[in-house]
Amino acid sequence: MNDGTKHHWEDVYAHKAPDSVSWFQPHAQHSLDLITRAGLGREGGIIDVGGGASTLVDDLLARGHTDLSVLDLSAAALQAAQARLGDAAAGVTWIEADITTVELPPRRFELWHDRAVFHFLTDPAQRDAYVATVLRAVKPGGHVIVAAFAEDGPERCSGLPVMRYGANALHAQFGARFELLEHSREAHHTPTGVVQQFVYCFCRRSAS
Repeated sequence: MNDGTKHHWEDVYAHKAPDSVSWFQPHAQHSLDLITRAGLGREGGIIDVGGGASTLVDDLLARGHTDLSVLDLSAAALQAAQARLGDAAAGVTWIEADITTVELPPRRFELWHDRAVFHFLTDPAQRDAYVATVLRAVKPGGHVIVAAFAEDGPERCSGLPVMRYGANALHAQFGARFELLEHSREAHHTPTGVVQQFVYCFCRRSAS
């Protein structure tokens, strides 16, 4: 990504309330259900990539998770989440960074979650860099949840082109080092009532 992309997302959050953007969910229930099935302990490290102003971190804190990180390109999105959480925000690691260039600590996380970042990576080199970061940052045997627009999902989002995937095509981007445990679909209803189709891949990183 580039400075223009960062400016785009800062502008989005400067002019729209967090609960009015198309990807907003009052509760990310589909993601929460998958995280529960991963079976990690309350102290297991979780990173929400592109989490921004998402309420997922609120619900994970409420469930007792103590090692949470939220990464987003937009400082304004992260600040919105911090303001919403108040004092509880101090219990979260906030990372303002581009997921295609950030250097995360090796084998730091037991679970990687991304809802609606990967489909913005239209350049194969960006996707390769993303997958390399997942391989570095997720512990062997850790879980990876990635959700992107399905094949019948939108062709653009927030004015930007996106990639669309079937479950097998999305898993193929990550390759054999990620075992596909299950895949599913979600019909997301935007705040304006539009239905967007998502595909989720729930994977386990290889032990080596």
